[in-house]
Amino acid sequence: MKKLRELTDAKIESGRQNNPEFMNGVDAIIEQEKAFEKGKDAIKIGQKAPDFELPNAEGKSIVLKSLLEKGPVVITFYRGNWCPYCNLQLRALQARLDDIYALGATLVAISPQVPDGSLTEDEISKMDFIVLSDQDAKVALQYGVAWQVPEFLAEHMRVDRKLDLEKVNNGNGNVLPIPATFILGQDGVVTWNYVNVDYRTRSEPEEIIEALKRLS
Repeated sequence: MKKLRELTDAKIESGRQNNPEFMNGVDAIIEQEKAFEKGKDAIKIGQKAPDFELPNAEGKSIVLKSLLEKGPVVITFYRGNWCPYCNLQLRALQARLDDIYALGATLVAISPQVPDGSLTEDEISKMDFIVLSDQDAKVALQYGVAWQVPEFLAEHMRVDRKLDLEKVNNGNGNVLPIPATFILGQDGVVTWNYVNVDYRTRSEPEEIIEALKRLS
């Protein structure tokens, strides 16, 4: 099985071949955002993670505190089911879900998408982990990973992809989470994290599993 990074690198290269001008623009934005240290306010290892209560695809409220009573929690923020890099990441996590569960952990994926009827039909909702809706990226903001989408990318989504994020998220379409992953110990303290403003790169499932092993 290919590593997630190989899959995302292949996706990036495909994008460069098909639309080099756009990908060059993304490169420039990412470099600028890194220079501005976007993501530096993300909660750090050793800090207590904010509690939250968010709805799942069926509208049922899920509370972080209750999940922590069962063991460690892996929280991954993703942009939405329209994001190909997010889908690659979530498929990779699904493939290693048994290993994550074997270490006593719960996996939670959070995006700003609203929990409506259509969400239960897509690929993400059929995965065997918890998927939650963080409308207006309020929890992402608490975790320090809310990102104001640059106009270059917002225009690409509106014009090229015909993607209405205000409708998809039923709210603020200008803020998305930085794709980030946090591992919380049972006390709610962050023991490991991965935060990268380049939305095309993600943590490897193997890195998450190794971090969980150090907790056990």
